[in-house]
Amino acid sequence: MIAFTANCLYTPLDRVDQPLLVVDDHVIVDLTSRALREIPAGARVLDFGDAVLAPGFIDIHIHGGAGHDVMVADASQLATVGRLLSHHGVTTYFPTTVTVPLDQICSALERLAGAIESASVDNGSRGRARPLGIHLEGPFLSHVRRGAHPLENLLPPTLETFNRLWQAARGHIRIMTIAPELDGALEVIAEAARLGVCVSMGHSDAEMKSASAGVAAGARHATHTFNAMRPLDHREPGIIGEVLTDPRLSADIIADGIHLDPAIVRLFLQSKGPDQAVLITDAISATGMPDGSYRLGTFEVEVKNGRCLVDGKLAGSVLTMDRAVRNVMEFAHWDLQQTLRLATLNPARVAGLANRGKLTAGAEADFVVLSPSGEVRNTIIRGEVCEP
Repeated sequence: MIAFTANCLYTPLDRVDQPLLVVDDHVIVDLTSRALREIPAGARVLDFGDAVLAPGFIDIHIHGGAGHDVMVADASQLATVGRLLSHHGVTTYFPTTVTVPLDQICSALERLAGAIESASVDNGSRGRARPLGIHLEGPFLSHVRRGAHPLENLLPPTLETFNRLWQAARGHIRIMTIAPELDGALEVIAEAARLGVCVSMGHSDAEMKSASAGVAAGARHATHTFNAMRPLDHREPGIIGEVLTDPRLSADIIADGIHLDPAIVRLFLQSKGPDQAVLITDAISATGMPDGSYRLGTFEVEVKNGRCLVDGKLAGSVLTMDRAVRNVMEFAHWDLQQTLRLATLNPARVAGLANRGKLTAGAEADFVVLSPSGEVRNTIIRGEVCEP
């Protein structure tokens, strides 16, 4: 049994001053204030002084890091990605695919499913963020708004193709990005939603009517809002109009200061509020690495001064989740507690993770130790402190 203490704790909905967080067998068994309860007899105490305890960050959209792309990484390379993420406060992530030939997507899904299944039973995965599901981004994307996804590998959405992908992933697809205006998309959205997948609208040239139809079919989220989407227009609001105004939709953004101007970040947050806004990184293999040429799926991305480009188009980012949190605090003038929801509780809800994204008795003991301004000091995964 371990008792963790610090100056304060964000659940993140509530604040606990002088918290006493008790962990046993990788699970939080009690959370209270030191003023209300003594440290349990025999418990090992870890006191983090003036720090803030918060739920571990959850990244639901990430393609790689530390030089490795998740679509081709082996178990050792995924472990390296996981260690990099843990250094930035991430405890749970969803490896994200890109559009490549269908056979290659299926091979990647099979490999990632194996990594997820191993992480669920492997106590040797200590010290690194763990994959808990797959985000399928592509191949059901708009030709017009495909971004860096190769045109020749995009496919029309059909139940047959979706079922092949679902079987390859052995049911581990938890999030799927799809353009709702494509022929066949509504049937695929409905089937994916029936299976418990969070269907996210993105890489889309949809008019508002088509986006609304996607929501009616079962879509409930939006992928990197504003990026790879039909632009907002005052007479034809398009998919962005639906995303910003529909209370049934949560949505995510890449808050790196490159994909979106800070004013647009503020607009987004004012529209979706602290309950429905989510931060993602869309990070690629170059994250944590020097400038240069890196892999994303089957193509090379040139990275310079924080920009990831393929033929002049943005292709992912080198953003880390702790930096995204601090950027929102700077761009929108939100406080740390409010901002933390976007990286913890909200993505957990999107992905259907009932025992993560919050600090409460019965939850997995995944949390981060932060400075009062949001810098990561330590990350605790399953109750164990990760090595720096």
